[in-house]
Amino acid sequence: MRRSNLPAELNRFVGRAAEQAALTALLETSRLVTVVGVGGVGKTRLALRAAAGAQKRYGDGVRLADLAPLRDPDLVAYALVEALGLTDHTLRAPREVLVEHLAERRLLLVVDGFEHLVESCAPLVRDLLAHAPGLTVLAVGRRALRVAGESVFTLAPMGEADAVALLAERAAEAGAPMTPAPAASTVPALPFPAASEAPLLPGPSAAVRELCLRLDGIPLALELAAGRLPLLSVEQMLCRLDDRFRLLTDGGRGTLPRHQTLRTAIGWSHELCTAEERLLWARLSVFAGPFDLEAVEYVCGGPELPPEHVLDLLGGLLAQSLLAREDGPAGPAYRLLDTVAAYGAEWLAALGDTERMRRRHRDWYMGLATWCELEWFSPRQGEVAARTDAALPNLRAALDLCLELPEDAHLAQHLAGTLWFAWVGCGRLSEGRHWLERALALESGHEEARLKALWVLGYVAVLQGDGTAAVAALHECGERARASGNALAEAYATHRMGCLALLSDDVPRAEELIGRALDAYRELGELNSNVLMGQVELAMARAFQGDLEGAVAICRDVREVCEERGERWTRAYALYVLGFSAWTRGAYGEARELLDECVSINHAFHDLVGLVLAIELLALVTVSEGNAAEAAVLQGATVPVWDTVGIRLFGSATFGGPRALCEQRAGEALGPEAYAVAFREGEGLSLDAAVERALAGRRDPAVGGPVGPAAPRPFRTARSAAVPGTRKPAGSPTGKGGEAAG
Repeated sequence: MRRSNLPAELNRFVGRAAEQAALTALLETSRLVTVVGVGGVGKTRLALRAAAGAQKRYGDGVRLADLAPLRDPDLVAYALVEALGLTDHTLRAPREVLVEHLAERRLLLVVDGFEHLVESCAPLVRDLLAHAPGLTVLAVGRRALRVAGESVFTLAPMGEADAVALLAERAAEAGAPMTPAPAASTVPALPFPAASEAPLLPGPSAAVRELCLRLDGIPLALELAAGRLPLLSVEQMLCRLDDRFRLLTDGGRGTLPRHQTLRTAIGWSHELCTAEERLLWARLSVFAGPFDLEAVEYVCGGPELPPEHVLDLLGGLLAQSLLAREDGPAGPAYRLLDTVAAYGAEWLAALGDTERMRRRHRDWYMGLATWCELEWFSPRQGEVAARTDAALPNLRAALDLCLELPEDAHLAQHLAGTLWFAWVGCGRLSEGRHWLERALALESGHEEARLKALWVLGYVAVLQGDGTAAVAALHECGERARASGNALAEAYATHRMGCLALLSDDVPRAEELIGRALDAYRELGELNSNVLMGQVELAMARAFQGDLEGAVAICRDVREVCEERGERWTRAYALYVLGFSAWTRGAYGEARELLDECVSINHAFHDLVGLVLAIELLALVTVSEGNAAEAAVLQGATVPVWDTVGIRLFGSATFGGPRALCEQRAGEALGPEAYAVAFREGEGLSLDAAVERALAGRRDPAVGGPVGPAAPRPFRTARSAAVPGTRKPAGSPTGKGGEAAG
């Protein structure tokens, strides 16, 4: 796991030196600091700046959790789990996972945009701080959490010097550098808040200073103004503030002046937009997080807003600082600033178009989920994982809408089931179960959608180790599938019952059920990642019963199909089995080559379970090659990864066999003290460093140990993934599932 997931700054941080120093000092003395202030005052930017500067004080790094896109308070804990980079393979509640993970870590957690979820966020933060003495929380919102021990840092608008410097900096970025004015001593004094230490432009004009004053030193308002300087002079802006928005500046009785000013600045920017830009702005407010061009063209386009105009209109909003661009693994995306989005939502509501746009938004993300499921079984798995990760806030919003409307219950079941690859393949089992159970609590009247949601829920419950819930869901799916003649859904239910038997050590029954499901898949022409993983699971069952040769034959066939189809996720598990087979034959070079590729694939997909199993096996290969010290380092390196994943080695003696044998051999070769030293070195490695160490394949012929009998054969069914890629437009939603319709 990376030490930090803080976003890179896209432009220069201007001013706020005194505030940054004060916030940094407060973090040294308080374990909970909450930065509060009006929207647009720069709370998030300052907090991230302070967090980045304080990273060295936190041995386990700094992590950012953005709660602004969430609407469901039950998802707060899931969002924190995701922000910490934890996988989700156990039945434990996410709150328990967080407490256990943070208990002995020294970490700074930045929680941004919590104010609308304060009732669920505050008690969670309190519990985490109570159970994790090394945890510091930097919260950012428009109100305090009101938790014991909280230090509230109120961020005021910028002082004169900082405000002028920010306006000048952003104006220059927009291509409109401000002309120096007369010397400062000749400029009339204005009643402006005290300036923090920042460079002041030589002789800013009275108009510039007045504009900064009228905008109350609010960074968002200043940046909006700077975006208009290529078109308007400062004096023209002041006239517009005076004349066109006098009513808006009055505000309601009792409204804080800076609230009036911010609304004025945004409303003024709104007035300066073209009619098409204003319409696009309003429609963009339905997005819950980052969005890409294709999504905007589909959701926001229409007769009055032709899709072919969208790109230019987005460019116009971006040029006016109303949009922020984000470049991530899934490609370029855009996001409305929260305050700007709220303003747009008011206009959309005034147009009476909110519900229609929410439905169009839902339809796009239904289509995206369908396309992603189909493309998961292709060379584009990495792209799918990246797009799913980027789209998660909007997928949640789509699920929320489906669950809000009784007539859309079947869409909720369809979408929750279609996203099986996100829940299973991308390490979000608990969140997937949350949505699946909510969707299945509704009676949709659409049998196919319900059947798919049932077998996916059963699959998730199996991987969580919840046999009772798994049996209930899979039994209902099987019974209803037989009653309705849905042979494919019945095959999936049978397959997952076989997985449950495998994890319950009922190996003969597992082989029988998985084999029956694979026969049905062949008869029905079903071939996808689920089917291939079923073949790997059948190989596991046979290997458990002593037929390693048969297991290897199956995994070789799986590898060939994966190579033909460009599938990498399942391929990694086939390589793992083949690597173990090579080790048992004493072909250590071949085993290392297979496992190196396995590690590389799993690390690229951020599949921590597959990755840690492969490193465990590489440690055994390493000690067998004669390097006991390096093997001990690799064993130590797996400890923090297992802590992130869940139960170490699944609590299984079979899976634990290679580790036990490696520990025995390395300990005999090194002695207890030297083994402990090497082990602790591994424990201190970051995930990236552990992977680099595993792939380095170091050997030390001077240190060796005898090669003993083969260890028990390690296999598994739990997995997760998530990675980079590019983008592709989603197709329209269909009434059927994707690669595994069921």
